[in-house]
Amino acid sequence: MGWKGLIEEYRELLPVDANTPVVSLNEGNTPLIFAPKISALINENANVFLKYEGLNPTGSFKDRGMTMAISKAKQAGAKAVMCASTGNTSASAAAYSARAGLKCIVLIPHGAIALGKLAQALIHGAEVLAIDGNFDLALELVREITDNYPVTLVNSLNPFRIEGQKTAAFEVCDSLGKAPDYLAIPVGNAGNITAYWKGFNQYKQSNKIVDLPVMLGFQAAGSAPIVNGAIVSDPKTIATAIKIGNPASWKSAEAARDESKGLINAVTDEEILQAYKLLAQAEGVFVEPASAASVAGIIKLAKAGYFKNKKKVNIVCVLTGHGLKDPDQAISSIKEPEYVSPVVEAILEKIKLD
Repeated sequence: MGWKGLIEEYRELLPVDANTPVVSLNEGNTPLIFAPKISALINENANVFLKYEGLNPTGSFKDRGMTMAISKAKQAGAKAVMCASTGNTSASAAAYSARAGLKCIVLIPHGAIALGKLAQALIHGAEVLAIDGNFDLALELVREITDNYPVTLVNSLNPFRIEGQKTAAFEVCDSLGKAPDYLAIPVGNAGNITAYWKGFNQYKQSNKIVDLPVMLGFQAAGSAPIVNGAIVSDPKTIATAIKIGNPASWKSAEAARDESKGLINAVTDEEILQAYKLLAQAEGVFVEPASAASVAGIIKLAKAGYFKNKKKVNIVCVLTGHGLKDPDQAISSIKEPEYVSPVVEAILEKIKLD
């Protein structure tokens, strides 16, 4: 039958039982792609791999956590779920709720969600409400409602989300045959870096790997509360998926950083866009801007000499979402197609073949 989804694949390492109604879209099993050109940019000893989470069913890593959160909500008898979202969570919650037959309510910051993601939430039938305010306010409102009314919260504060997302760390190790030396990852609400670190530790405790990776997290410079050590009341970045000023998993992200002897740094929007185009034009991998923060981050570290004098190292960059999540950014980053007369000679003149 092949791959049946991450719950069935990693059942013994997840908090599910025989009575858990598995709600799955066959998520997980995303490719780990070797990136030769980016490897060469880092140094001659680097092997850079791309964990392309944009190939999950709704186009982002959120599906990993959502299969667990919705399955456990259904097991608990929930009739409705709710989340705050900058986009990807809403798309995933809406799809898995539709699959499970649950009502899905989404709170989003008005005007701050990429249209590709908003379209997904709406077409899956979620009730989407936009508020005047940022993601942090939306999450605060969702927490108040889910704490006091019969609605299940499915943001990453829900521990089952982290349980599902940790499976990406399992897959990375399964693909490499060991843990990578470094795991680079975008940091927004910080649930994903938390989940990966939990997954690596669980795999080590299960004797499936010997060593643990160094965790390298990257926030957008205009939305870098962990880097700055202070809440950002008005975060600003083109990377909307990590445009979060008060991460819900702040403390656990710091723990992952410190326990792994890693770091959480900031990259500018310009650095993110350069990496975004590099991934597409040099490696053939199209991601949403926030995903490119991991690649922007390791390039920045390499320029600062961070990987200098290292022996052969494996670096995995997590690419959290597909490029079609934010088509407006792609369109604004490229030139319009050039007009040419519909004759062979005119075309040949333009393309200048040797």
